[in-house]
Amino acid sequence: MGTMYMLSSPISSLNNNPISPPNYLTKGNNTIPTMSEILESSKLQNLQLKLQTLGPFFRITVNSLETKRELGRAEGLIRVWLKGKILHLDSIRLQKETLSLEKSIFGIGLFVGAVAIRYGYDSGCKIAELLAINDNDLYHSKLVRFYTRMGFKAVHEVHGSSMLDLAHMLAWGGQGTRMDANIENLLIKWGKRFKPPI
Repeated sequence: MGTMYMLSSPISSLNNNPISPPNYLTKGNNTIPTMSEILESSKLQNLQLKLQTLGPFFRITVNSLETKRELGRAEGLIRVWLKGKILHLDSIRLQKETLSLEKSIFGIGLFVGAVAIRYGYDSGCKIAELLAINDNDLYHSKLVRFYTRMGFKAVHEVHGSSMLDLAHMLAWGGQGTRMDANIENLLIKWGKRFKPPI
C-alpha cells in the first residue's frame, strides 16, 4: 500500500483514458488478458473501471454500475530505473461497503489490480513493486498473504533501522514488507479470470 500521492492538478485535468489501448498480445501469448477483456469482465460484475493518467502518475477508480458510487481506487506511477520501467503501486483503497460485494476470493481488488498491472504492461514495465504496510501485525500478515497469493514475492523488510530502510520509508511512507512481481507472470497467472468463456 503506501502513501497516497496528491497531484497538483485537479482530477478533471488528468488525461482521461477510455482504457482501450491496443489489444496486441506479445510473444504470441494468448493467455494474457487485454485491457478490453479485463473491462468487459468487470462489467459482468456491475463494475465500471476508469484509468486516468498525468505524466508518470496514474489513478484507477472503480464505481458500481448500479449505484454509481465509487467503491475504491488505486494510485501509483511509472518509474524509470536502472533496469528499465517499474510499476510503482502506491495505494489501493477499497470502501468498507465493498466487503459485502466481494464476488470471489479477491473481489473488487482483483479488477483494480488487473487494470494497474495491464497498464504497466502496456507502458513497458517488467516489474511491479509495492509495500505491504505494517500498521499492525494482524493486518500486515493478511496483506503479505494476499499479495503472495496474487504472485508477489517479499524482497525486503522495512523496519527503519538502516539507511536503506530510510530510503524505502521516504518512498513508501511507512514500514512493512517490500514486494515485487513480474508483470507478465501476473497477467498469465490470472489471465483466465478475465478471458471470455470459449
